[in-house]
Amino acid sequence: MNTESKPATGSRPLSPVIIVGSFLLLLAFLFLIGQGLRRAYAGPIAIGQKVPAFELTTFEGEVIRTTDWQGKVIVVNFWASWCKPCEQEAADLERAWQHYREGREVLFLGVDYVDTEPEARAFIEKFGLTYPNGPDLRTKISQMFRIQGVPETYIIDRAGRLAFVKKGPTSFNEMTGVIDRLLAQAP
Repeated sequence: MNTESKPATGSRPLSPVIIVGSFLLLLAFLFLIGQGLRRAYAGPIAIGQKVPAFELTTFEGEVIRTTDWQGKVIVVNFWASWCKPCEQEAADLERAWQHYREGREVLFLGVDYVDTEPEARAFIEKFGLTYPNGPDLRTKISQMFRIQGVPETYIIDRAGRLAFVKKGPTSFNEMTGVIDRLLAQAP
């Protein structure tokens, strides 16, 4: 009887190049997953950070691109018709918009969050809002700002950096104080 053991056919040890290559591929895959998770769980845009360009299609169908307002101050207000605190600040937002409207140095954008169009339009009508307002389709804008609820107001300076954040209702004096300071700065 032959007691010599023969290796099973086709069972050669793996080459070190294949092992190292597989390990590096796994590390690259894990790195990509980590980067995606880091972005997904990142906090909101911080004051002083550049705000990515975005666009809002108003309820009237006008497309407003923040890139068209470079060098201007932009006020972004997230609201919803079902939000009682949003009602508290609506008159102050409109008053501030009217205050700056003529100079065309300040853009107000109302971003309607998780709402229905009929109710949103009724809210706009009820409070006489004349600054551009539109729905946050697919919650794209609110995800970018990582809002936590409504109302929330963000003011972007002339250089496109976030200069002010208010979670909860804002007031005319609070907004105009920030906007006037930003307008006094060189573009």
